[in-house]
Amino acid sequence: MFRSLRFQLPALFLAGILLSGVVTSLVALRLFQDYTRDQSLAELSREAGGLAVLVGSSSPIPVAAADLEQATGDRLFYVEVQPGLEVFPGGFSGLTVLEPRDVPPAVLAEGSDVVTFEFEPPGEQETFIAASRTVQVLGKTFGALVVGQPRAELRDEWLTLFERLALAFLASVGVAGALAWYLSRRITRPVLALARATDEVAAGRYEVAVPEVPGGGEIGELADRFGQMATRLRETEELERNFLVSVSHELRTPLTAIRGHVEALREGLVEDPDLRAASLDVIARESGRLERLVGDILDLAKLNARRFTVHREEVDMQRLIEQAYAGFGEEARRRAIDYHHDVQGGPVIVSDGDRVLQIVSNLLTNAFRWTPDGGRIGVQLVLANGSVEVAVEDSGPGISSQERERIFRPFWSRDGGGTGLGLAIARELAIALGGRIELDTKLGRGSRFALVLPARSGE
Repeated sequence: MFRSLRFQLPALFLAGILLSGVVTSLVALRLFQDYTRDQSLAELSREAGGLAVLVGSSSPIPVAAADLEQATGDRLFYVEVQPGLEVFPGGFSGLTVLEPRDVPPAVLAEGSDVVTFEFEPPGEQETFIAASRTVQVLGKTFGALVVGQPRAELRDEWLTLFERLALAFLASVGVAGALAWYLSRRITRPVLALARATDEVAAGRYEVAVPEVPGGGEIGELADRFGQMATRLRETEELERNFLVSVSHELRTPLTAIRGHVEALREGLVEDPDLRAASLDVIARESGRLERLVGDILDLAKLNARRFTVHREEVDMQRLIEQAYAGFGEEARRRAIDYHHDVQGGPVIVSDGDRVLQIVSNLLTNAFRWTPDGGRIGVQLVLANGSVEVAVEDSGPGISSQERERIFRPFWSRDGGGTGLGLAIARELAIALGGRIELDTKLGRGSRFALVLPARSGE
């Protein structure tokens, strides 16, 4: 349970709330303490100044100190300069008298203004915060009037604030806990659903429902990526299934032809020399077909495993294009296809000639497969901008935007025929040679595949 994300998220969230709440409360309490003390001292200073002026006036109004203390809520003290000396002819009566040693020296200093301090009156067990001012009568200092307030009263205010902060803190913790629980449920629910979906995918069931995450975010992106992964795995499984079917068909067809002709020759059913030669031609042709199929599969495996070796040699591109072009001349005549080539210059590059020829042949094979009888296929060799471009253009049906990337995947075919390896191998070979294959196509208008290689001199 404690290792569960559903527990750890709320716990971490609440721990952060608790820590920030405690720090905030301590800071607020400290600020409030300073504020209330400053405010109290300011109020005491005003009272001490006003009362001292009133007492030192020429016609003071007699007032009982107890009444004034009750009205203000503060304590009044008087500091005698000379014990036993009558302070003033009138004024406050019943003042608590202090000796000079009971207060700081600054209280009775000549020319002193209002002085704030803390002291403990004789015979009392609590500390006061106080403000004092000297009493002047006819320019003569008779003593000092002290207005004080028990510090415990300030502490009572602090405790009141602390209690309110504690209540607010508990309420905020409750709200934060509910919010953390809600958020953890909101986060962990799709995560757990993704975990269950992962188990389904691991069991080979790719038609799994990916949970929808409201609001998106990182979990939503993870769910989308998971859905894409499941789709790709499903497509891969389908491609593998199609590959097995296609390869089985591609292997079975030549093998059946070879076996039939071999059996006929072995049993002496073919006596005519011309028929024997034709049978041997069929066997040779179908054997070559098998060899090409197996070679394609091996090439793809090597390319995927990054164990493909590129041989560096001088390649005459004009001669190579003419060789590839000539290999499809008979099929073009038989199908009445307008087949032509355009070679602009004869660049020589450093590359693997056999692999370049294989790429161009694969592109031509693809073009002849999709071009209808009586159509048009062109081969063009161009040297421009430091690159050599071999383009194969056809008048086939074109390729939709959804299929532009799929056609380069191994074992995928638009019509389910063939192995789907030609274009996949062509692109991987182009990348291995330091080039690329570009595609320009429109539905109903044909396609143009271009092999682009760096034009490095052979010198």
